[in-house]
Amino acid sequence: MADLFPRTGTILIADACFRESGRLDALGCPILWVTASEQEKTLATVERLITQLLERQADRDTFLIGVGGGITTDITGFTAAIYKRGLRFGLVPTTLLAQVDAAIGGKNGVNFDRYKNMVGTFRQAEFVYIDTDFLQTLPPRELRCGAAEMLKTFLLADARAYEEAVRVFQGPQPVQMPERLVRRAAEIKYSLVEQDPEDHGVRQLLNLGHTFGHAIEKCSTQYEHGEAVAIGIVMAARMACEKGLMRPEEAQRIRADFVSVGLPVEPPVPEEQLRAAILQDKKRSGSTLKFVLPETIGHARLWEESVTA
Repeated sequence: MADLFPRTGTILIADACFRESGRLDALGCPILWVTASEQEKTLATVERLITQLLERQADRDTFLIGVGGGITTDITGFTAAIYKRGLRFGLVPTTLLAQVDAAIGGKNGVNFDRYKNMVGTFRQAEFVYIDTDFLQTLPPRELRCGAAEMLKTFLLADARAYEEAVRVFQGPQPVQMPERLVRRAAEIKYSLVEQDPEDHGVRQLLNLGHTFGHAIEKCSTQYEHGEAVAIGIVMAARMACEKGLMRPEEAQRIRADFVSVGLPVEPPVPEEQLRAAILQDKKRSGSTLKFVLPETIGHARLWEESVTA
């Protein structure tokens, strides 16, 4: 990893989980530590980081590297985008969720009033360094959260990879994650991002499960992001059946697959309670809200729904 960047002028923003291990000390760079939690993914945390950058006299030639899960990489990208009108940065995602989703694509942001990623930017990292060795130390729940995003990606574009991933996550814990599946998920996401860097068209397919999932995260702290997305995907499949876009047996298969790999499939609050949060979704445009609905395993489509407060 050290070969990817110059030692001079590089500052790491790293998940505090690495602090006691000393794994990053050998890189010889200043390290700014962050607590990787949704509660800390805020403007206040970014302000603290900016204060620390100023104290270290970071200038526009400073190179930031975010090391950690999706929360850390999001915070790093956002801080890099706004400090002195923009710094170069790279990312080293260390969780499965970050490696297949959060660290890829240039979306950076923080939460506001518990609304997910309500404040953010588009700014691409100069590199995303993925090392699946990091996954060997992840607890089972972290792997399952990543599984939700990986399965989501394969539901969009690769039925065969979806089936293989389900088999892998049904296996004994801890999961030995095949590198080819991580690479394939990253390739699919990168392809959609390359076609639509600023999320105006085909890239929006990556939001499968997220409209419902973000509402769940707003209304409850019971589930991690990946778990909320898993529930959101099951809800989206059910909605697709109601719209006549998906056969009920396919929706039932997705639900059963998610249960089999240990993911939750039922919202923790009544669906009526999710409605107010869904109406505040950042993808809403006037009275129209965009959903991503699966049609088959391996294909999904955008669906616009008129909504009222």
